[in-house]
Amino acid sequence: MHCSLLSALATCFVVNALVTAQHKPRCASDEPILSCSCHSLPSQPVDSCCTETRGGLVVATQIWNTFTGLESRRQIYPRDAWTIHGLWPDFCNGSYTQYCDLSRQFDPKPSPNTTTGTPHGVPVPPYTGEPIDGWFGPHGKTGLLSYMEQYWVSQGDPNWIFWAHEYSKHATCFSTFDTQCYSSGAAAQHNDLFDFFQTAVAFHQALPTFAWLSDKGITPSNTTTYSLSQLQRALTVGFGLLPFLGCSGPRYNETAAGKGSTDDGRTRLSEVWYFYHVYGPPQNLESVKLAADTAGGRLSSCAMAEGAIWYLERAAGSER
Repeated sequence: MHCSLLSALATCFVVNALVTAQHKPRCASDEPILSCSCHSLPSQPVDSCCTETRGGLVVATQIWNTFTGLESRRQIYPRDAWTIHGLWPDFCNGSYTQYCDLSRQFDPKPSPNTTTGTPHGVPVPPYTGEPIDGWFGPHGKTGLLSYMEQYWVSQGDPNWIFWAHEYSKHATCFSTFDTQCYSSGAAAQHNDLFDFFQTAVAFHQALPTFAWLSDKGITPSNTTTYSLSQLQRALTVGFGLLPFLGCSGPRYNETAAGKGSTDDGRTRLSEVWYFYHVYGPPQNLESVKLAADTAGGRLSSCAMAEGAIWYLERAAGSER
C-alpha cells in the first residue's frame, strides 16, 4: 500500500477503555509510526517494540454464542453484549501466521497443532502446566480477570483455556508484545501476556456491537431472520466502515428455504471482525479504522439471500 493512500484512510481515533494497557516507557519519546505504512517496513530503521512490524493489520474480533456448556459452573455470558474472541495480528496483505514463540505456548489444545497448520509445520506441544487464571492475582490483575470472566467467555472449556489459546496463537506473533519489549525479572513475569489481554479488552470496549445492531431494530430472535445487507448497514453506521461478518450453521442451500439455490453462505450470525492499522504499538490504543476488504479479504461468510440469517437468542440460563 502506498503512503499517499494511507494518508487518505479514516481518521485516527483513540480507544477509551475501562481497562487500558500500559504504555511502554521506551516508546514514549518516539513519534508513533502507522503500521503497514512505508515507514514501518522491516527495511526501515524502526524499533519493533514501538512499531508493529509483523502484524500490522490488527483485527479485533467478537463472538455471538448461545450457550457455553458450562452454565452449571456459572460460566455464562453478559446480557445484551457480544463477547471477545481475540486481537489478531494479520500481515498487511491479510495473511497471517500463528504460534510464533513456542517458549510462550500455554495452550492446552493448540489448534492447529503445527505452526503452519500443515503436517510440515513445527509441532505445537500441548501445554500441561497450571491454569493461567491463577497468575492474575499475584500480579495485581484481579480487575482485569473479573472483566475477562464476564466478557471473554469460552464455550465448552474453562475460560482460561480460551485465553491461553488466543495469547499463544496470536499475541506471540505481534512484534510489539515480544518479551524483549518488557523488563525482566520475577516481578515482570507475564507482563506481555497481561498487556495483550488488557489491549484486547480495550479494543473490545470501543466496539458495542450489540447496541449498534439493536439501535437499528436488530435483536436476537428465534422467530425473526435478517438479511446480510441489514446487518452490514447497521454495523457500518456504528463502526464507520464495513466489518467482516461471520456465520456458522447450515449453508443456505442446505436449508429448506434455500433448496436449489447457489447461495452456499452460512446462516447463523456468530462473528464480527473489525480491522485497523495502529500508530505505534497496539497498546497505545491509537488506531485507524479500516474496511474489512482493505487487504483484499472477504466481507462475509454469511448467506446473501433475503432473510437468510438467524441471530439467535441465547439459551435460558446462559446469560447473567
